[in-house]
Amino acid sequence: MDIYSKFDFYSPFNLSEYSFGKSMRYQLSLLDNLDFKTKRHSQNVANVTGRICEYLGCKPEFTFYAVMCAYLHDIGKTFIPKSILFKDGRLTDEEYEIIKQHTTYGYNLCINDPKLKMFAEGTLYHHECLDGSGYPNGVKGKDIPYASQIIHVADVYDALVTKRHYTTHVNISDTLNVLVKDSEPSKNMVAFDELSRNYQVGKINKTALNALFKVVIDDTNFEIASTKKYIKALKNDVSRLEQVEDFDKQRKKARTEKKKQYFENGMNILFADKENISNYLNVLNDYRNAITKKYDLIDKLNEELKVLKKLKV
Repeated sequence: MDIYSKFDFYSPFNLSEYSFGKSMRYQLSLLDNLDFKTKRHSQNVANVTGRICEYLGCKPEFTFYAVMCAYLHDIGKTFIPKSILFKDGRLTDEEYEIIKQHTTYGYNLCINDPKLKMFAEGTLYHHECLDGSGYPNGVKGKDIPYASQIIHVADVYDALVTKRHYTTHVNISDTLNVLVKDSEPSKNMVAFDELSRNYQVGKINKTALNALFKVVIDDTNFEIASTKKYIKALKNDVSRLEQVEDFDKQRKKARTEKKKQYFENGMNILFADKENISNYLNVLNDYRNAITKKYDLIDKLNEELKVLKKLKV
């Protein structure tokens, strides 16, 4: 039953550390200095960044560069006090200012290391916004490296997914709509120069966001496929336990101990781990209920797909 029961929110095409050559192991080993949550976030952002690049038609060399920058984008958090990094509840303004320094901490770490120098931009610019509202330097538009613009989209997406504790892509469009708003110009910004493009853009790159929509559609389709495989496995278990149930009925009708033992032995052969004569009917019922729930999930995911396919900025 457990073979497909745990669904990885990201698709099986995730980029993994082992997919890089030995020359990159040093860079990626630095992630071990991060806490598990930040390390996992860095891996997720790298995965999404690479797949956005693929949809954007980026050259392999640039995609590799962007992915490595994404892996290292939060490396500066190793210098943030744990009391602030892991604080429960809202940060004070002073604490937030300290958190924001992870961008410059990461940049300084990379720029001073010959093996990391080329990836320094990813650490410094991943919180900068096209409209100039980001940090640490408030740069705008084309002054933000293209790779960092892509990483920013992936970073915000994964942060929202994590914060909202998604375990399925049902209603994932709600999260994407937050990014859609971030791609739109802020109504609070007043342009003194009406021709200034800085006030006609939102925080994030629209082209990268449109590519992210395609990534999420792929992942939603993958979740549907995985769920169907899980249902198939469940149905095999249901069929097996229905055969057990048939043996049990014959066992109860048997007139001799020899025949009863024969059917009981057949039941025992078919039992999986922790299943037995006293609990198999409950397990069978659980499998049937699980199948019903999974079919309901597929229906919801298909409805979500319809919404996702309409998203465009």
